[in-house]
Amino acid sequence: MLIRKPIFALVAALGVGLGGCMQSTLEPASEASMKPRDKELLANAPYAKANIPEQYQRHIVTYHRHEAPGTIVIDSDARYLYYVQPGGKAIRYGVTVGEEALAWSGVAKIGRKEEWPSWTPTAEIHQRIEGLPNFVSGGPQNPLGARAMYVFEGSRDTLYRIHGTNQPEYIGQAISSGCIRMTNEDVIDLYNRVKTGAPVVVLAPGTGDTQARVALTGGSSDRE
Repeated sequence: MLIRKPIFALVAALGVGLGGCMQSTLEPASEASMKPRDKELLANAPYAKANIPEQYQRHIVTYHRHEAPGTIVIDSDARYLYYVQPGGKAIRYGVTVGEEALAWSGVAKIGRKEEWPSWTPTAEIHQRIEGLPNFVSGGPQNPLGARAMYVFEGSRDTLYRIHGTNQPEYIGQAISSGCIRMTNEDVIDLYNRVKTGAPVVVLAPGTGDTQARVALTGGSSDRE
């Protein structure tokens, strides 16, 4: 979680969008990537199971940009995170993104990863949100959820995160404090795939895939 102004430099090369009809196949979430502890904690999660709209559920999609396999690409406009795979494919996850005033864009990397992270709200977060505890231990009640991937610029922790959530009902919306939230099932899946040091590309506003989010398998397209 983060409450502060963007610090990444805008990258002009990010202007190439993800537009065009995108072939998409639903990839249902499963427990295959979960550890026994994950299953135990999520079975007793203190939040209701959310009905995630289909377009924000995990899909395998065609991918028209040119990032290398293993790269994370975040399209905040469309509320999607892509994990680039070989052969012109990507895994697309629905996400919650930062509010407009807290949005950020640029290129960074995954500096470290943590399972069931604890959370220590910063002074800025305490100023914006009254009544927060000073420390939240790891678990399904934690706003960081089941996994956190910490975004670094060089050797410096930017304080931006890609993490799970205890509010899955907000997937597909822009409400968070600048970080990228995923369902706990999806963040576990991504965590198991991504390597420390992997590039993270966050598209600048207006350069993403808002005009052509999904083309359903079978050739029909659905524009939102």
